[in-house]
Amino acid sequence: MKERTAVIPEELKYTEEHEWVLRTGEDTVRVGITDYAQEQLGEVVFVQLPELGEQVGAGQTLGEVESTKSVSDIYAPLAGEVVARNDSLDQQPDLVNSDPYGEGWIVELRLTDPGAVDDLLDAAAYQEIAEQG
Repeated sequence: MKERTAVIPEELKYTEEHEWVLRTGEDTVRVGITDYAQEQLGEVVFVQLPELGEQVGAGQTLGEVESTKSVSDIYAPLAGEVVARNDSLDQQPDLVNSDPYGEGWIVELRLTDPGAVDDLLDAAAYQEIAEQG
């Protein structure tokens, strides 16, 4: 059976911990986990989200994704304040599997340093990490 190739959209930025980042405003970003990450996790059954207004540092745990296989931390790719959370995941955690770059997003952050987005991995660099598995 041929392995499915993970989808890695060019317009996003990525972390080595398999989070993606989409700039949504001058100082805001949307964050989720990558297609590769959801594939490794298997069927997602629960997502623990941070509270609105929570301040997070880059690399700090934002929440958890629980699947039928394991529990994995979600890390903040950048420092900032949680300004939105995807409450749809409370009822439909499997959106992380079915639409990781769309309806399965996790949180939005207002960044402490909006320029830090440029320091994240681009699609090509992230693809190398995903291929090394």
